[in-house]
This record gives sequence, C-alpha cells and structure tokens, in this order.
Amino acid sequence: MSRVEDFLSAADEQEIVEAILKAEKNTSGEIRVHIESHTRLDHYERAREVFHLLKMDNTKEENGVLLYVAVNDKKFSICGDKGIDKAVPENFWEATKELIQSHFKEGNFKDGILEGVLKAGTELKKHFPWQHGDTNELSNEISKG
Repeated sequence: MSRVEDFLSAADEQEIVEAILKAEKNTSGEIRVHIESHTRLDHYERAREVFHLLKMDNTKEENGVLLYVAVNDKKFSICGDKGIDKAVPENFWEATKELIQSHFKEGNFKDGILEGVLKAGTELKKHFPWQHGDTNELSNEISKG
C-alpha cells in the first residue's frame, strides 16, 4: 500500500468529507482536498495545477479553495481562486497554513486538514454566503493522485 493510502484512514477521510459538507453548508464556496505522494514541481505550483485539473477555476463566483498535500514530500499548500483571493484578509492564507502546519508537525494530519477546511469555510461564509439557488458545483470527496 502506498503512503497516500496510509496517510488517512477511511474514517479520517469520511470525517474530512463531513467537514467539507459542514463548511460549504452556508456558502456558495467550494472546498476540495487533494492528496498525492510526490511532485517534482514547487508545491504551490502543483497545487495550482491540481486546482485547474479539478476544474476548481470553473466555479461561478471564483471561490474555490484547495488544500493540497504531497505525503512523501511532507509538504502541503492551500490556495484559492480569484474571487476568494480578492475577498479574504491579506494574511488569511498564511494564517490558515500556520494552523494546519501546527497540527501536521505533531503528526495530526486529519486534525490539520479538518481545521484548514473549517477555517476556509468560515471565511467563505463571510464573503460568499449561501443564496437561494446555490448548488454544490464540485465533488466533496478527497481526490488522490
């Protein structure tokens, strides 16, 4: 079994999917988590590439957020589309990254991802509240590469 498959248990993954559902409940924003073993690219650049591959840059309000993890590299990145980038405070991405990293340093990967997802959801709710007719534009499942 690969490190990607060992990174989170099935129960951990289900908890993260439930957190995504909770985070997206009151916003039109979209949150995804992508896990892969390794990349030769800069991790932020790879996150942007995966963002595009997952069609996260096709949301109506440009308010998608991706939490990307390269397991074997022991690196992660979080990024958002143009709409959310324009709306959040300047330090939002760095503060979210620090929150996730504090859990990751302790080996609490599920908790780090959960905290990151919920923090992104709170911020998305402020700037992109759910409106009548909003639909879930993207899958909530964890994608793997």
